[in-house]
Amino acid sequence: MAAHERVPSAPLGEVGPSRLARNPWPYRLKAVANVLNLSTPFGLTVAALGRARLRPGPRGLVLGEHYRPAFPIATAFTVGNVVLTGSDWASLLARNPELLQHEERHSWQWMVCLGLPFLPLYVAAMGWSVLRTGDRASANVFEVDAGLERGGYRPPPTT
Repeated sequence: MAAHERVPSAPLGEVGPSRLARNPWPYRLKAVANVLNLSTPFGLTVAALGRARLRPGPRGLVLGEHYRPAFPIATAFTVGNVVLTGSDWASLLARNPELLQHEERHSWQWMVCLGLPFLPLYVAAMGWSVLRTGDRASANVFEVDAGLERGGYRPPPTT
């Protein structure tokens, strides 16, 4: 089996209760929008280049495991509706059960930013955060919106 082919899905359980989880239409809309804005096809390309193993995830996400490149430096990252990690989802969620909720929020951000414009906007937000706080997440509007602690980031220092 080629590395980019889908592997059988292991049970991940429900990631968390959500009003949206009872109505699949918002997730379908996001999935279609992220295909049309080219962010999910770009994410699938990144996954293939990184030789990640893909499987369907909850609420329209595609989960990729064992992504090989060391960039970006992150426990997990999202491109469109594709969520990638160099590890495996079972062990990540055992350590941080809310990580997938954090990454799913990024998939909504890709949709709101109309796809690929998310990249320069995210880089600018990361630069702003580094200038303001010395780290890439504390003042990054995208990471704050996704929930810093859910993503495994430390909360911003209080002054």
